[in-house]
Amino acid sequence: MSWPEQPVIYEVNTAVWLGELSRAAGREITLGEVPSSAWHDITPAGVDAVWLMGVWERSLRGLAIANGHPGLRASFHEVLPDLRPEDVLGSPYCVRRYVVADEFGGDEGLAKARAELAARGVRLILDYVPNHVAPDHPWVEEHPEFFVRNENGDLERGRDPYFPAWPDVVQLDAFSPALRTAATMTLSGIAARCDGIRCDMAMLLTNEVFSRTWGKPAPEQDFWPEVIGGLRADHPETVLIAEAYWDMEWTLQQQGFNFCYDKRLYDRLVSGQGIHEHLRADPGYQARLVRFLENQDEPRVASVLPPAAARAAAVVIATLPGATLWHEGQFEGRRVRPPVFLARRPDEPLDHDLAAWYRRLLALVHDHHVRRGEWRLLAAEGWPDNQSCRRLLAWSWTAAGGARHVVVVNFSDHPAQGLLPVELHKYTDLLDGMVYEHEDDLSPLYVALQPWGCHLFAAA
Repeated sequence: MSWPEQPVIYEVNTAVWLGELSRAAGREITLGEVPSSAWHDITPAGVDAVWLMGVWERSLRGLAIANGHPGLRASFHEVLPDLRPEDVLGSPYCVRRYVVADEFGGDEGLAKARAELAARGVRLILDYVPNHVAPDHPWVEEHPEFFVRNENGDLERGRDPYFPAWPDVVQLDAFSPALRTAATMTLSGIAARCDGIRCDMAMLLTNEVFSRTWGKPAPEQDFWPEVIGGLRADHPETVLIAEAYWDMEWTLQQQGFNFCYDKRLYDRLVSGQGIHEHLRADPGYQARLVRFLENQDEPRVASVLPPAAARAAAVVIATLPGATLWHEGQFEGRRVRPPVFLARRPDEPLDHDLAAWYRRLLALVHDHHVRRGEWRLLAAEGWPDNQSCRRLLAWSWTAAGGARHVVVVNFSDHPAQGLLPVELHKYTDLLDGMVYEHEDDLSPLYVALQPWGCHLFAAA
């Protein structure tokens, strides 16, 4: 199944999701037994791919480490005051083996899940953790040459250059030729079971970052071009998504990734600063970014933005170029993000009106082919005594057949007015159904929006 140029991705915490389905059914539900209604819930109109986060076999040793770590235990109890032993599964990023966990239905259950998604025209995304493995991964005993060791010969714990080491994983050596060969085989094995792969902390494996982190001289070729080059021989259509930080997005795109996280846009949407400047980047570069408002590593957007601001931010990321990532629970206004170690999340009141609004937004963008053709950032103009136009974010999409859409968002808590350099005669705001007719279709478009207000215009 081929991929759209700008896919919409829906992330699901596999352990939490299956646990809730199992409790509702009164029996254990695995990936191969998910009812049709549950697949329907996570594949709303406009979703092109589902990311089943955390399907792989987790480490028992990593679980013991997590249970013995005071800081982690405190975070578990903060989210679940009634924490039970079975609620803690260990980290999905402390992988013991790249086989689907038995409690999730094994590889057979995953194959059935993929078939269910494919029947709905939806692709499957899985995780790959290239930087580290669990301390009881078979490689630790079978391939000691794959790992970074300290001066005493002991295994180093996995880490990045800016934070303390993770307590439950051991560090792979990105400069080891043998490890690179094994990584290619691992990535190919994952690709055989899905349509796309999200690569955890991908920038850590680049020569630049790995050399700086571990003080090792870099080989001539970078990790990702070598590994991805090997993958493409057998799986040319697999979409690769890099979790990327520290302005490494362009580098990773050049090294073979189809899409990279746009963490900087997320930060600017949360702060409300510098968004227009960020969107001035080359459109070709932006078309290969992943826009998001939350994921398993970021706070729930409902906990960091007021409701009206969160909706305005959703309109922004839903209509920009690039891939779009939505997080299960985001539509319903959940505010608690459980640590990935947990298989249960707290009960929260769900906002069904908000969920309906999100689903309608996705369907509108999809059904009206909003993100098609040429994207252009627009600059609103004001008047000498009114510069509220600076609060407006605006862009247009123009398809080859002449279809045109204009998006305007007042990303502020004050009213804003401005003139946009677009000529529209008759147009409809898809968000509220209002139809407008511009008497002089050669003059700039005047817009006036209340705080956090949005337009999604479709030209007639």
